[in-house]
Amino acid sequence: RGNALFQAGDHAAALAAYTQALSLCDAETERAVLHRNRAACYLKLEDYAKAEADASKAIEADGRDMKALFRRSQALQKLGRLDQAVSDLQRCVSLEPKNKAFQEALRTLGSSMHEKMKTMSCTDSKVEQMFQILLDPEEEDADKKQKAAQNLIVLAREEAGAEKIFQSDGVRLLTQLLDTAKADLMLAALRTLVGLCSGHRSRTMAILAELGAPRLSAVLGVEHDQVSLAACNLLHVMFDSLKEGLQKDFRGKEDAVVLDSSKDLKLLIKHLLELLALEGASAHGRDNALNLLIKVVPRKSPKEMNNSMSLWVIDQGLKKILEVGSTVCGTPGSLPVTENSRMSASVLLSKLYDDLKCDAERENFHHLCEDYVRSWFEGHELAGKLRAIQTVSCLLQGPSDAGNRVLELEGIMDSVLSLCASVCEAHQLVAVEALIHAADKAKRASFITANGVSLLKEIYKHSERDSIRIRALVGLCKLGSAGGTDFSMKQFAEGSTMKLAKQCRKWLCNEAIDAGTRRWAVEGLAYLTFDADVKEEFVEDKAAMQAMFHLAKSEDRSVLYAVASTLVNCTNSYDHEEPDPQMLELAKYAKQHIPEQHPKDKPDFVKRRVRKLLTAGVVSALACMVKSENPALTNSCRELISRVFLALVEEAEDRGGVVAQGGGKALIPLSLEGTEVGQTKAAQALAKITITSNPEMAFPGERIYEVVRPLVSLLHLQRTGLENFEGLMALTNLAGISERLRQKILKEKAVPMIEGYMFEEHELIRLAATECMCNMAMSREVQELFLAEGSDRLKLMVLYSGEEDEKLRRAASGTLAMLTALHPPICKRIPQVTAHWLEILQALLLSPSVELQHRGAVVVMNMMAAEREVAEQLIASEMLEILSVLAKDKDKP
Repeated sequence: RGNALFQAGDHAAALAAYTQALSLCDAETERAVLHRNRAACYLKLEDYAKAEADASKAIEADGRDMKALFRRSQALQKLGRLDQAVSDLQRCVSLEPKNKAFQEALRTLGSSMHEKMKTMSCTDSKVEQMFQILLDPEEEDADKKQKAAQNLIVLAREEAGAEKIFQSDGVRLLTQLLDTAKADLMLAALRTLVGLCSGHRSRTMAILAELGAPRLSAVLGVEHDQVSLAACNLLHVMFDSLKEGLQKDFRGKEDAVVLDSSKDLKLLIKHLLELLALEGASAHGRDNALNLLIKVVPRKSPKEMNNSMSLWVIDQGLKKILEVGSTVCGTPGSLPVTENSRMSASVLLSKLYDDLKCDAERENFHHLCEDYVRSWFEGHELAGKLRAIQTVSCLLQGPSDAGNRVLELEGIMDSVLSLCASVCEAHQLVAVEALIHAADKAKRASFITANGVSLLKEIYKHSERDSIRIRALVGLCKLGSAGGTDFSMKQFAEGSTMKLAKQCRKWLCNEAIDAGTRRWAVEGLAYLTFDADVKEEFVEDKAAMQAMFHLAKSEDRSVLYAVASTLVNCTNSYDHEEPDPQMLELAKYAKQHIPEQHPKDKPDFVKRRVRKLLTAGVVSALACMVKSENPALTNSCRELISRVFLALVEEAEDRGGVVAQGGGKALIPLSLEGTEVGQTKAAQALAKITITSNPEMAFPGERIYEVVRPLVSLLHLQRTGLENFEGLMALTNLAGISERLRQKILKEKAVPMIEGYMFEEHELIRLAATECMCNMAMSREVQELFLAEGSDRLKLMVLYSGEEDEKLRRAASGTLAMLTALHPPICKRIPQVTAHWLEILQALLLSPSVELQHRGAVVVMNMMAAEREVAEQLIASEMLEILSVLAKDKDKP
């Protein structure tokens, strides 16, 4: 069974079969063969350490086993142990001197070893020279220094170069560069260290011991934003290298020495947390520390069981994160922060809260938040109350459960309402923002509608400051849009949402107001655009659309979610199910509320709005939003952007324009990470583009290979029929382009899924799967599958060639024509799979469709040429007469 599975290309299943066989077998010679076969599976699965171990067991049993020696040499080569790989290959050549494959492999390996030796000897003197230039205080030539720094960085990217720098006392010299406090030298040192640490755990641990976490943390907190960013990148690489050590099962001596890297991880995280509350740290440094914590602390997926790192950070550092979240800009002693800092703190808190697994862990989180808010609220007078309210805002934007709990503490809500009427602008800002965030939560919205609406209206009408009025307006917008898209549930009087929206657009276009304040105008529109009248007016106002797109591309990334929400509303790309007519009747009978669709939300209106957004440049704004390496680009924000893209490519004629403005490139990362819904929407948009555009133009260069995985994800069973169909159509286009693309589709394990859909009841899905298989059949591995023992693949293709559906016949007979031409053994097999094979071929030749006749003629020609026995069967039938008639037909050359 293992051999059959290996032949069919299912290497993981073959490995399981060989492993089972090993447990059933005692004879040494047979066990050696099984170990050798397992080594072949491991090579295919790219697990080279296990391939080497299994091949070695086969060689222990028989030292002259050439296959095992050759496989071990391949594994050793991939593991970088070239000298051992050479000795195995030399043994192969001595056992079989005339084998050309062995000779060629030995030649190739010899030349790569020679190159490596040459590089090593040449590198030694180079490293010393570069450090001399960089550390020489008398060296005045800036170009020379820059070149030396660049060479050092490039050298560190190669494994041999990185090891050379490390062995040549490089870490001590790089530390000296860091201590010069000169930005260019610090950047060179940090970027070189990235090369040394990438993917190498033991080196990372040695470097960390030499540099020390305090020094790295201090460099992260410097004022120079490029240096801070480079330090952030280095720390991220170090985290990845150290974390690898926690996840793998170790083999060999090198790993045994440095088994536990969790202490180093905790030490680095401890210093990052301390940096958050450090007054001397720069605002950029603080943002970078938050971004790093977001990336490295929470689990990547809920399948990982261990969330101890998040629990440790909550115990050690939750209050330090809240210090950033509670900062009130402009007050004495406040921490230096950027416009993104508080948003980043909210995202980190949200990720930590989502990483908790049980009620006890969540309860602890709530208690810590409540204690922190109380500590500021009680006994610190006004400044403390402001800090407490700012903390509430931060929590409401992040883990809103915790925010709601804190909001219910005695006196908090009253303080918010009383501070809204404060004469001090800074105090009023904090309170109004808290009120707005609280209005998001349904149970608070009713309380605020009762107590806060009149207050917000007062502020909106009478405040002299635009910054305050715009926020009050957003509060009113949120409360006014509580009915969502339901036309019949409007909170405010007729026309007042239109007035609010008009004011939002006016502020949005007013460049005299700072970007931080204009962001709130977008927040307002995100709520007001639930109303179709507002959407229609917004897309007519080109200046407002472009002002919003301009903000989306700006430094202030906290606007991303509001922009994405507004666009989802304008394109109607949120989920809306058609209500069941019977349920509607029941609801009317029971006098229940029935949601109504606005007449301007009908498809024609939506289509026109999409066109206007495209003309205004929405695609370049979305592409710019996706590029943002910022915590504000949360998974839910990515999902909204994916929804908008899917709406933009709905019409085939718009797809070329979307690709030309960078939409295709932006969709790839959206389809690979984020929420499952977001990834699926992005993958579906990619499929639509691949179906109607030339994929090589839409996704130039290597990008076309990145599209395969998202398209294959559309074939999973939990996807809708339309998503399956579009995924199959797109893969058909890709499979027709090149063998490398077909190999990529095979590697993503798509073929079994494509086969599954060939049995689908829905005729369009069945046809798309058969067409896809037709193009995949150009690949040798797929051709072999049609000959596999016990498989009905070939029988299905022959039977489909005789179906009534002409398109299905065309796809199936095209596959047969391809298979019989490329893989002659299939010709012999066709008569064995079904007794009706002759009737089916004759029916193809007698079909009124020229395309089917052509395919039938190609199949018969290939079968005649392949096997005498088959040719005799063909000639004994009426085939000769049919062919004679067709040969005389001058209309069908």
